[in-house]
Order: sequence, then structure tokens, then C-alpha cells
Amino acid sequence: MKILVLIKQVPDMEKVKFDSEKGVIDRKSAGTEINPFDLNALEAAVQIKEKVGGEVIALTMGPPTAESALKEAISRGADNGILVSDRVFGGSDTKATSATLSAAIKKFGEFDLVIAGEKTVDGDTGQVGPETAEMLEVPHVSFVTEIIEIEEKSITLVSEIWEGSYLKKMMYPGLITVTKSINAPRLPSFKMKMQAKKAQLISYSLEDLNGFLAEVDTGFKGSPTKVKKIVVPEDTLRECKIFRDGFDKAIEDLYSVMNEKNLLN
Repeated sequence: MKILVLIKQVPDMEKVKFDSEKGVIDRKSAGTEINPFDLNALEAAVQIKEKVGGEVIALTMGPPTAESALKEAISRGADNGILVSDRVFGGSDTKATSATLSAAIKKFGEFDLVIAGEKTVDGDTGQVGPETAEMLEVPHVSFVTEIIEIEEKSITLVSEIWEGSYLKKMMYPGLITVTKSINAPRLPSFKMKMQAKKAQLISYSLEDLNGFLAEVDTGFKGSPTKVKKIVVPEDTLRECKIFRDGFDKAIEDLYSVMNEKNLLN
């Protein structure tokens, strides 16, 4: 079984600083890590490999420094990694990112399953997984909390959406996004870390993706979404009032307050 895992290198959100004047995240203010939800995706892939055999390939789009994320993925059980990197990919929104990732997957060749985290902590949209599946023209199941059965031609899953749990069966090839409740990601051993350092990663540039991706479909050119500014809302405190003059007086006062605020219309 051939499984591709989509991962992203994100800022350490507990340490990263926000530039309130420019309205942007200062990504240089903190170190980077693999998006936590992607670690669950990777663990799910490795567990499938351990059960039925196969190969797990981690795939990321980012600058050359994202190699460290791929090597960490290898230390956690992936067999190899693919770095999709080119200056023209900078500024991609979810649509352009999905177009680039799907092009890289097509370049890679045949696969059975693509697994991604449900969202990233720096974007929080949850769009890249499903968009990538649509561009690959394969079925997808989102918000997977449990893998029930892995068969030769299909996989049976539990998907939790809103307050409902759904049992779904998906044929290969397909894509799933997983939640953090699906598993507890393993920690890499010292031996695996040493082996990962020597890994020879696969690298794709825009030129390598010729025939699968046009420059106009990636980066700023391929991004219909433009973020002008990010605003952090100010903390607000609830105002409370205690009624001490008896139940009837409390009801009367409460009625007056609700009437003033037009809550009874």
C-alpha cells in the first residue's frame, strides 16, 4: 500500500509574536514545528503500514528549510519525503497550495491513500485536504476519528461532523483528513533520528512539475484569496449584576434591562 502524508511546517504558536501594526504574524519570532494535526495523520499512516505493509511518503510544500520537517517525519516512521519548493510558490492561499500539492502527487505517480491533518494551526481553514482531493479527482472523507477496517480495495472509517458520527467506506485511491482524537503520535527514537539525518529526499520545483502545474495557478498569481490584515480582537469582560431586593423586584428589573436592549422585540 502506498500512502502519502501531507505535512506543513508551522511556527510554534505558543511562542510566535504578532505584529499588530502590520497586522501579520511574525514568523521569524519563533521556531518551527510540524503542524500538530499532521503528526496524527503521519501516525495513522504508519499504523496502517504496520498492519498491512506498504510505503509511507511525507509530502510538504515550503522553503528549503522545510527539509527538517520531512526528516522528522522519517524519524517518526515515514519511509521518505518529498519537498515541493520554489520561490514562485510563496504567497499561496489554500487553492494555490492545493493545486501545487495535487500536481506533486500526480508527478509522484500512483498512490492508494493520501492522509492529512484536518487543519493547520496557523491557518485553521481545513480546506487544503478536501481541495487537494477535488483536484486529484478522488473521493475524500474529512474529520476521521477512527479507522475501522483496511481492505485491499477500500478503507472503512468513522467521520465525526458536528454532533453526528458517520460510518463511511471509501474506495482507493482516496484522501482522508484526521482529527487529533484518532491517535497519539509516537516519539522518534534516537536511532531513527540518526537514520533520518542521512535520508535522501525527493525535491520538486516548478520546472519539475511541468505538465502538471502552471505558474499562473500557484503562488500569488494563483491565489484568489488576499489577506490584507489580521486583527486580534481585544479581550472583553462580561458585566454582571446581582439582584438582592427579592424575586419579584429582580424580575421587574430584569424585564426593564431586556426591554432597554430590545431583547423582547
